[in-house]
Amino acid sequence: MPLYEYEPDGESCPFCRGRFEVLQQLSEKPLRACPECGKPCHRAFSRFAAVKSTKDMLSPKNLAAKGFTQYKKAGGGHYEKTCGDGPRVIKDD
Repeated sequence: MPLYEYEPDGESCPFCRGRFEVLQQLSEKPLRACPECGKPCHRAFSRFAAVKSTKDMLSPKNLAAKGFTQYKKAGGGHYEKTCGDGPRVIKDD
């Protein structure tokens, strides 16, 4: 179910002051009044946060910039560093 934002059409109560959010099904009609005070309101356009993909966030360049060290398994208990500080190789002895 999406979360919709609403704004009051004038005077407002402490609940609908500024903007308020309502969890509604897609099939539900938009609210015309504040559920607390009954004064008129309308659905507002929401801003959204654009998030990098997981692939971008886990790239060696991004991890190193954030201070992380990444190792990739090279086989046989052997790991090689792909970015960051730390030993170049880790071996399972």
